[in-house]
Amino acid sequence: MAAEQSLAPTQVRRMDTGAVTSAAASVRKFVRRKPLGAFGGAVTVLLVLVAVFADLIAPYPALQHSAATLQGPSADHWLGTDQFGRDILSRVIHGARVSLFVGVGVTLLGTIPALLLGLASAYFGGWVDYLVQRLVDAFQSVPYLIMLIAIMVVLGPSLTNVIVALSFRRAIVESRVMRGATMGILNNVYIEAAHATGATNTRIMLRHLVPNIMPTLIVLGSIGFAGVILAEASLSFLGYGVPPPTPSWGGMLAADGRAYMFAAPWMLIAPTLALSVTVFGVNMFGDALRDVLDPRLRGSH
Repeated sequence: MAAEQSLAPTQVRRMDTGAVTSAAASVRKFVRRKPLGAFGGAVTVLLVLVAVFADLIAPYPALQHSAATLQGPSADHWLGTDQFGRDILSRVIHGARVSLFVGVGVTLLGTIPALLLGLASAYFGGWVDYLVQRLVDAFQSVPYLIMLIAIMVVLGPSLTNVIVALSFRRAIVESRVMRGATMGILNNVYIEAAHATGATNTRIMLRHLVPNIMPTLIVLGSIGFAGVILAEASLSFLGYGVPPPTPSWGGMLAADGRAYMFAAPWMLIAPTLALSVTVFGVNMFGDALRDVLDPRLRGSH
């Protein structure tokens, strides 16, 4: 017994080391096969780190006014200042926090209802499927931005309402994707076997359907993340998103950025670059993640 107890910690350490080695090998393989996806993953991680540690990274408070108004890039202000003397770099860094908060919030609040709607629509079929799909058709017939603006007019501009508006439409529209993924699994033998053994509908959906469509759910969330960031920037640009003076990339491109686009072009260039690189990186990471997780695409890459 003493010998077995003395070997246990060693075995645990070997298992931990093996897991770390395997994870490192998987990361190296991913970087080698999907370099753009790896770049996108690095951009995504950087976005998270910048958003979380914005207060430590930013050289100045985002709302701090100064006498150095409309000052170009310099040693004191690397990306210049705006018409109120606020540091552009600090506002871009804090704007990443808004983008991350909206992206994560909409992904959670939109994807989970989409999963439930799509799952119920495909599994029960009949009138349930008919009603859900006609609801989806009705919402898809309305232009995306028009619907978002209409919802924001009713709710009012705020960060929470932006998340609610984006989540509402995403839950309705993406439920069709989850319905298709579920219907591709329903005809499998193990689903019929579960019915034959007397398994309840809830158990079949949670035990057999949800785990098998989880890769689709993850990919859907990662790809839609970039679209959510872009949608929030569009709403803020139009004046229906996050209200000032809270820094957001879309808000920085709005009235103030357009008014000073010739006198102080750095006010537009900085948030545009941040938004472009982030959306591109997250899109590339989502595409690579789809190729890795989708079994239909593994053999072709």
